[in-house]
Amino acid sequence: MALIADSRLFAAGQAVLDVVFPRWCVECGCAVEAGDCQHVCESCLEQVIFSRTPHCEMCGWVFPGELVGSRQCPGCVDLEPEFDAGRTGMLLAGTARTFVHELKYRGGWHLRGDLRILIRRMGLLRTFVHGAILVPVPLHPRRYRWRGFNQARWVAEALAVEGSATGVEELLARVVDTPTQTRLDRVERAKNMKDAFELKPGAKISMGSRYVLVDDVFTTGATLNECAKVLRRAGVAQLGVASLGHG
Repeated sequence: MALIADSRLFAAGQAVLDVVFPRWCVECGCAVEAGDCQHVCESCLEQVIFSRTPHCEMCGWVFPGELVGSRQCPGCVDLEPEFDAGRTGMLLAGTARTFVHELKYRGGWHLRGDLRILIRRMGLLRTFVHGAILVPVPLHPRRYRWRGFNQARWVAEALAVEGSATGVEELLARVVDTPTQTRLDRVERAKNMKDAFELKPGAKISMGSRYVLVDDVFTTGATLNECAKVLRRAGVAQLGVASLGHG
């Protein structure tokens, strides 16, 4: 009887969600009537370019063709990464870009279930975070109050479950409310992020553990690299970075 009651409650809850957030594809606007995702149709999902080999060892950017051995992309060579390695889940184009923008800028609470579905298709990313402590890139308190959520935290939580990570720990604080980086070039982004983060008061580092910084997007790597500097100074020896999308 309890199971029947629970299933009825779930069905009723889903019906309410379908009214508030109708099952329309965030990319093409068509009704989503079948498939794994609630708000991405199968046709648009097939267009997502998920991470694969060969890729940059530092950020996960997918290289065309075939390569022998490990390699960094030109952007990561210029970045001079403070982290050991990195992976991304998908390239930000088309459906992937629309999904991330909906999640980040339009308060996409209704997409959190689909976020986990997408991550299940990101084999390289899930393998990369296995057994690690995930550290989401923080928002400045003012930005958090305005937005009401931290999308990097959402990504980290989904990755922790789907990738069997050790857990999620918020070790960093954003102490500078930096302007948006959307229209800044690589050099300007690095300057914009300089000294923007600090170790959170009371944060404890487990010296023998592997940590992975998590953000929703990897563009030039300036944000993740600045966070990495803070964790390195705090004594983190094994440090990687992970992003939901790259582009």
